[in-house]
Amino acid sequence: MKIRTLAAGLLVGALALTACGKEGSPSGGTGASGGAQPPTYTVASNVDVAGSPTFAKIKSKGGLTIGVKDDQPGLGLKDLTTGKYSGFDIEIAKMVAAGLGFDESKITYKTVDSSAREAAIANGDVDYYVGTYTITDKRKQQVSFAGPYFQAGQDLLVRKDDNSITGPQSLKGKKVCSVTGSTPIQRVRDQGLTEPQNIVEFQKYSQCVEKLGTKEVDAVTTDDAILKGFAAQDPDTLKVVGKPFSQEPYGVGLNKDDSALRGKIDDLLQAAIDNGTWQKIYDSTLGKSGSAATPPAIQRY
Repeated sequence: MKIRTLAAGLLVGALALTACGKEGSPSGGTGASGGAQPPTYTVASNVDVAGSPTFAKIKSKGGLTIGVKDDQPGLGLKDLTTGKYSGFDIEIAKMVAAGLGFDESKITYKTVDSSAREAAIANGDVDYYVGTYTITDKRKQQVSFAGPYFQAGQDLLVRKDDNSITGPQSLKGKKVCSVTGSTPIQRVRDQGLTEPQNIVEFQKYSQCVEKLGTKEVDAVTTDDAILKGFAAQDPDTLKVVGKPFSQEPYGVGLNKDDSALRGKIDDLLQAAIDNGTWQKIYDSTLGKSGSAATPPAIQRY
């Protein structure tokens, strides 16, 4: 099946990557068709974030290490040929970096899977994390969040010829796949949407999509933004069904005690919303799937 080729390619690329690499962004967007291009970002000068130990470290080393995903079309994807990262999250990460005074040549992207995000932030392995990271009260016990910068919702990805799954209420007896450490798979478990033995977990969504193509699972569940990216890559084989059945506000993950940097990034996100940069980022990435979106309200704390 075509989807097996797609998922296998994404998986092989993800497994073959070294953890870090200095990469820029591609010249174009990542959606299913051409159209809008990502905006350019003015690099701020003489930036100071008083009281931020993370920013002090960034200034000292002269660059940023940003945690991202590498296998999510339209959001955070690494091109296996060029080695470049692209997508909505990548553009948000670059926009924030520019506001902190660093152009893309000073960015080191580090792929961090969902289950390792809190540890990577707490240990200082990444300076901040932009990768479909849902803000939750539980996670706020370990890290902090700027944003949200996007509002997603949990949905389901199935094979296009499968009409038996129409929403969460039809998952009983079905094998459902998602990523270890993600809020969607925890919701499936907590709400008993399918039997425990039918819950399948992997480290990457591309692995779930591969199993969907081989009919080893019946559905992949995560945020609709992620699923629409996969469906847009292979519309003849995949579809997103039902309506979102949760709220998943994406935030920029930060050290729990660095309120100064959190406030600065909140300011940068708000400015991008106010001046139209956020919309240009969306239109050049996730917007290419044909779905419209508006930015959520920044929630400061």
